[in-house]
Formats: sequence, C-alpha cells, structure tokens
Amino acid sequence: MVTKTVAIYVFFDDLLKSINHKEPESRKTSDAEIITVVLLAARYFSGNTEKSVCFVRSTGLMPGMPCKSRFNRRLHNIGEFLSQLFFYTGQAIKDMSLETTYSINSFPVEVCHNIRTGRYGIVKGEQYRGKCTSKRVYFYGFKVHMIVTSDGISVKFTFTAGSIHDIDRIKQLPVNLPDGSELPADFAYTDYLLEDMPADNNICLKAARKSNSRKPHYSCTEYLISVHRKRIETAFSDITKHFPKKIHAITQMGFLIKLIAFIWGYTFDKIYNL
Repeated sequence: MVTKTVAIYVFFDDLLKSINHKEPESRKTSDAEIITVVLLAARYFSGNTEKSVCFVRSTGLMPGMPCKSRFNRRLHNIGEFLSQLFFYTGQAIKDMSLETTYSINSFPVEVCHNIRTGRYGIVKGEQYRGKCTSKRVYFYGFKVHMIVTSDGISVKFTFTAGSIHDIDRIKQLPVNLPDGSELPADFAYTDYLLEDMPADNNICLKAARKSNSRKPHYSCTEYLISVHRKRIETAFSDITKHFPKKIHAITQMGFLIKLIAFIWGYTFDKIYNL
C-alpha cells in the first residue's frame, strides 16, 4: 500500500507539473498530496479521508498533512480541478490508444433512502428521484454517465439528477472520441433518429435492441454489443464495491467530490496495472 501511495503521488505530481499548475510557495502540503490522500480514502478506506490522513501520517509519507478542517477546505477548493484532471487524463488515453470501440452507460448513486428525502439537505427536488430499470428499484440521488474503453478504463464521466434519461444526456454530452469510433450501449440509448443522423467525427452509436424493435440488429452485432455492455457493467461493479453503506457528506459538492475520487481510484488502478 505504501508503494501504491507513492505511485499515486508521483503520477499526480507529474500531471500537475505538465499542465503548469501553480501553487503558493508558502504551502507545506501540495495539491498532489491532497489528491493522493483522497484517492487512498476512496480505494482503501471506503471514502473516509480521516483514516487516509492517519495512514500517510503514521507511515511518515506525508507528516505535514493539515488538520481535518483545513484539509476539507483544500479539498473543496480543488474539487472541480480534480474533475478537470480526469478530462486531461482521459484525453491522453484516447490520444495514445489505437482504441476504436468504447462503451457508454450509467449507474445510479443513492444519496439517501426514499423515505428520508424530506429530511435530507444535500439535494432536494423530484428531479433527483429516478428509476434503475435493471434492478427494478427507484432511488433518490444522481446518475453517473460514463464512457470506457474495451479494457474498462474510464475516459469520460458526467453527473446528472436521477430522473434524467440516458438518451437525453447523450444528446447534450460531447463524447470527443477518435474519428470513426463505435459506441455500443444498452437499449436505453435507442433513438433511431440519433443513430441515423451523421454524428461528429463519424462516431457510430449502436444501442441494443428490444425484441419488438422496428430496426433490429444482426445477431453478430447484438453479440458484440452485449460483450461491451458486460465490460462496462464490470467497471461499474469495481467502482461501487468500494462504496460504503452510505457516502457521508455535508454538502452536495462534498458528495460529488467523493464520487469523483471513487471513479479516479478505479481508473488509476486500471492504468497502474496495464
């Protein structure tokens, strides 16, 4: 675990230097160290940053880590920046890879149980009440929309309220994939007009078909779509298995930062093991 901590720190330190990220010289703890602690918390301590801070202090890796309140302030200040770093990394993966087939799908993240929605202050409104068709349950929270490579490496993600339909989000989401890429998806992304329209960079959306579809695919096409759907579902399982029973957060920004950390932790593991 110490080796993994060093690897995460070196990766982000080099990444921040490559984009000329500037920090005050008076700081005793760098942003790379803060990000490292957050990723360790997501991957090994179920999102508990206090346990992660205790680990890096006790091992002598980062003895100057700030106290809880200062750490949380620093974390909230770089929350959006952490998402931008994912964009840079995802773009680099796409540029360096010969990959032409990606997968898109979404998974729900429950903020609280439906019975507690009236007393929960992080998010409020019926737009956060969604339905997970595959599990046949309703939930209250967010949807994570994600694009992954055929190896399961996530290259893009975005959050929406739980009620937003998958196809509505993809119409607004610039996928930014290489020219001629194919994008298999499940039947929730079925839109005949969208599939027939010429997409940016000739990207081909291939949604699975229901049995009563007016435009069925060939059997071989359905098989290939199902293979890629299984890979992205495996990626979702690998991310959510590190979730605690309840993701603890005081603000909506804090909740989303922890979600980003879980996704980053999974992605770094995939890159680290290549």
